[in-house]
Amino acid sequence: MAQYFKAPRMRPSLAVMASCCWLVSVLVATPADGAAIKGTGAVLQGLDKVTARVSEIVTPLNRLVRFGTLEIVVRACQKTPPEEPPESAAFLEIRDAKPGEATVALFTGWMFASSPALSALEHPVYDIWVLDCLTAAESEPAPNTGD
Repeated sequence: MAQYFKAPRMRPSLAVMASCCWLVSVLVATPADGAAIKGTGAVLQGLDKVTARVSEIVTPLNRLVRFGTLEIVVRACQKTPPEEPPESAAFLEIRDAKPGEATVALFTGWMFASSPALSALEHPVYDIWVLDCLTAAESEPAPNTGD
């Protein structure tokens, strides 16, 4: 009689969790020679898997933005100084708000620009990932020169 093997549920491996903790500690730590740069917003990229449409989403901190049925709020964004290896991370809250249905929380946590698969949104229609953090100079509109 054949025996069937039941695969265990997939869980984040210890190595992935350790990498995540290391990346967070690198970004949150503020060494004396090069402190992490706190962003005023984030640049995200979204993919609609049905239409294959890729969109850039620029959002300030603590503002609700929509991408399809998703509601996205960036709570924090940090990036490394220019003299260090590039890394940006954003703390995101993502909910699915389909019309006529209750809003469902999909993702709450840090996403990293250099490792989007490390902490990813799991959704059948949409993908969201972090590209960069906005700094104070980047988030202000360009001055009108009047030419």
